[in-house]
Amino acid sequence: MSSVCLYFQVHQPRRIKRYRFFDIGNDHEYFNADGDHDTNNGRIMRKVADKCYLPANDALLDNLTKHPEFKASFSLSGVALEQFEEYAPEVIESFKRLVATGRVEILGETYYHSLSFLRSPDEFREQVRMHADKVRTLFGVTPYVFRNTELIYRNDIAAMVSDMGYLGMLAEGADHMLEWRKPTFVYHAKDDPGFKLLLKHYKLSDDIAFRFSNKDWEEWPLTAPKFAQWINAHNGDGHVINLFMDYETFGEHQWEDTGIFDFLRAMPEQILAHPDNSFVTPTEALTRHAPVGEIDAPHYVSWADVERDLSAWMSNPIQHDALRAFFDLEAEVKRSGDPDLLTDWRRLSTSDHFYYMCTKWFQDGDVHAYFNPYESPYEAFIAYMNVLGDMRLRLTKVPKQKRALWDSITHKARGIVAAIKS
Repeated sequence: MSSVCLYFQVHQPRRIKRYRFFDIGNDHEYFNADGDHDTNNGRIMRKVADKCYLPANDALLDNLTKHPEFKASFSLSGVALEQFEEYAPEVIESFKRLVATGRVEILGETYYHSLSFLRSPDEFREQVRMHADKVRTLFGVTPYVFRNTELIYRNDIAAMVSDMGYLGMLAEGADHMLEWRKPTFVYHAKDDPGFKLLLKHYKLSDDIAFRFSNKDWEEWPLTAPKFAQWINAHNGDGHVINLFMDYETFGEHQWEDTGIFDFLRAMPEQILAHPDNSFVTPTEALTRHAPVGEIDAPHYVSWADVERDLSAWMSNPIQHDALRAFFDLEAEVKRSGDPDLLTDWRRLSTSDHFYYMCTKWFQDGDVHAYFNPYESPYEAFIAYMNVLGDMRLRLTKVPKQKRALWDSITHKARGIVAAIKS
């Protein structure tokens, strides 16, 4: 039996405008560039909504209506949900219609699609809580399965997520992590048999996400009947086939004229034509199947690029400098008690900012160039560091009374936590 678990990542960052050195001290609006075509977040959100989110949601709703066995799941970053509310509220309504069917699951994640786990477990947990609250507010559901930013996984991340009460999480089915094993089984985290893992079947997922419109690919054109045959071939070869991809695959990365929406509409029917096939949500997959073994991930694994590590965000000196400067501000920003400063700082934790600074090339170069709204990674770095410079200046102007109040609240909170633990 082949159970297909469909998962789509929905995320749009608040891109930093071309913030100049001379803006420091004069302009505290970092993310709103109405006159800039490449970093205008409202324009980009409306474009992607029209090209991808709305037509793709319509196609999924049709499939859910026609096929009671069809199911899917999403993670929607908090920063994307904010921008839907601000620029394209009809997208929120279309996702609500999907969730209302009872066969579309919303997963948990960090609110800001962030790299907070790198140096701040407390901030990581806070953003996960913020995201869960946002999902409950908008959709009336509670996330039970977790998806970290860009499927980044490591043993310690699994331990934190498990401690927060999640049933399990998604991760990349990287060959070097799986070794001789297959991604079509349910596994569990190291030293935690109760915390289960679903691993992406990257070959089948990438056939849709990256190779669909490639006319040089030996399997082009990819049709729904052909893809269903590949799914059928896995019968008896595992528990679940995890197809994980960016939702922007449909209409944005793969344009409408490639036939990607026709493929999306036809795929469920073709897969369900085989009597042994079915669709499951992540929660269903994790509750139905016992883990067959343990995954030990002492090093970071992600779904990015050919290396499937953190090199997309941490492979050069400018990325490391930007990350270090960002985390160095955390304590002072939180101590300031200024909610606007805290929101701006958290928006700077979004992984995309560091992705735009990537200087990798060879196999990954075209990918990083395509998604970069700046003329160069160095332009992205300069804008980011200038914003941090302005934030440092704002911090010097925070009234001492606010800092003292925050220190008092923090001290009391730590006392309460210590008393509960004792």
